[in-house]
Amino acid sequence: MIDLPVLDGGRTRSVTDQIFDLLYDRVVNLTLPPGAKLSEAEVAAQMGVSRQPVRDAFYRLSQLGFIEIRPQRATIVTPISEEAVLQAYFIRAALEESCMRVAVDRLTNDQFDRLDRLIKLQAREIQAKDTARFHALDDQFHHDICTFAGLEFVWTLVKDNKGHMDRARYLSLSYGAETAFAEHRRILDSLRRRDAEAAVTAIRQHLSRIEGIIARLRVDQPQVFG
Repeated sequence: MIDLPVLDGGRTRSVTDQIFDLLYDRVVNLTLPPGAKLSEAEVAAQMGVSRQPVRDAFYRLSQLGFIEIRPQRATIVTPISEEAVLQAYFIRAALEESCMRVAVDRLTNDQFDRLDRLIKLQAREIQAKDTARFHALDDQFHHDICTFAGLEFVWTLVKDNKGHMDRARYLSLSYGAETAFAEHRRILDSLRRRDAEAAVTAIRQHLSRIEGIIARLRVDQPQVFG
């Protein structure tokens, strides 16, 4: 069983939401790898909560396809589904390509500078080999473009659908972070030039790299797939 923190009762978010977020993050970053067993009783004990919010969080994770609840048997983290990853990619690409067309007209010079600072932080985390921090800054980059364009709801939709894609992407960061970084620079450069077609092409190429990631993982880590 992985170590889980005792929840902070003073937080405004519900206990179920807090449990869900913690377990979701650990499934995505492979701290809870495919095949890992989860016990409702153990999670409740470690986090200092009753079993009902844990049961509710488990149900939400199962609805997303991240865990399989098996009556009278251990709950397990599901393998990565190639079909689910490609579905997530399809949704994300459609949303973010549309966002680029809006962002190219709306982003200000100050916002471009803020995105540039984010990219510089990404470069630092690549040097530090901190994949978790790089992944967070990667998300922040995409989030901020949507938000600066006045389309934060787009990022909400992306976030709700990208979890399966993230599991595969996270496994690739040990060798693919520099490529992602270069692609982020290309996206930002296209936006700065107010070149909508170039920005759309750049985000499409960036996101479509997931297909190559899947192909490589099929060879390097076939055990993570169902």
